[in-house]
Amino acid sequence: MIELPVVNEQPKKRQKPDWLRVKLPVGKEYASVRKVVDENKLHTICESGNCPNMGECWGAGTATFMILGNVCTRSCTFCAVATGRPPEYDEQEPIRVAEAIKTMGVKHAVLTSVNRDELKDRGAEIWYQTVYHTKRLAPETTIETLIPDVKGNWDALYRMFEAGQEVVSHNMETVERLYRRVRPQAKYQRSLDQIKLTKEAKQRTKSGIMLGLGETEDEVYKAMDDLVAHGLDILTLGQYLQPTKMHIEVAEFIHPDQFDKYKEEGLKRGLKYVESAPLVRSSYHAERHVNVPI
Repeated sequence: MIELPVVNEQPKKRQKPDWLRVKLPVGKEYASVRKVVDENKLHTICESGNCPNMGECWGAGTATFMILGNVCTRSCTFCAVATGRPPEYDEQEPIRVAEAIKTMGVKHAVLTSVNRDELKDRGAEIWYQTVYHTKRLAPETTIETLIPDVKGNWDALYRMFEAGQEVVSHNMETVERLYRRVRPQAKYQRSLDQIKLTKEAKQRTKSGIMLGLGETEDEVYKAMDDLVAHGLDILTLGQYLQPTKMHIEVAEFIHPDQFDKYKEEGLKRGLKYVESAPLVRSSYHAERHVNVPI
């Protein structure tokens, strides 16, 4: 009798459900935004973060700009942005971003950045100048700044929102138990403190959490309660999608009905606005958030 070799079957990759299908970016408006971004040598988190809504947002003539380069000093296990030692930042970037926003006629701009832990001010001056010049060149444009973890440098934080943006955001990303695995160089309480200090400075506060990383329902509710206790106004909830095989795997695809339930619970627990659906990302429908009362 001939013995056949044992073949170890590889586990099947978790298949995306139908509710996570997205359209490819096409159309005249998308091409127009693409041209402006390329000509001004700008970085967008839409591209660097592999955002599933890029087609919809760019098709509407909007984009989220990423300042301070496209190399991050952190190595979060969920993020598609490159990790390493960033090059010197471009002091002319703020004016180029502002001019691009004016050229595109953006009504609401979202600004974000990589972590620049190697900089004493965490890049705060570039943040300030970008908002300042955007307000100067495009005074009708409202602005959200999605600020990274400043590692407890509160002077840097205050400088980042001194120029007058309408929304100041900082993403928690996940629940407390998963922080060490998902955000190994961040601290859950420190991010909460950053949101609290932002609110105490009378800013409109916002944060985002990814679901499907292995969190429990009770852990999501605890995170909501913690955020409300620290002054959060706006929360976004969306499905985590693994950008490459090198990143943390999806533990579960959360059904849209569960996202609806989280939205209801978030509002009951004191949040003023909750954006909750599988394809929601932190800047999704961001223009709606400027009207949330402080």
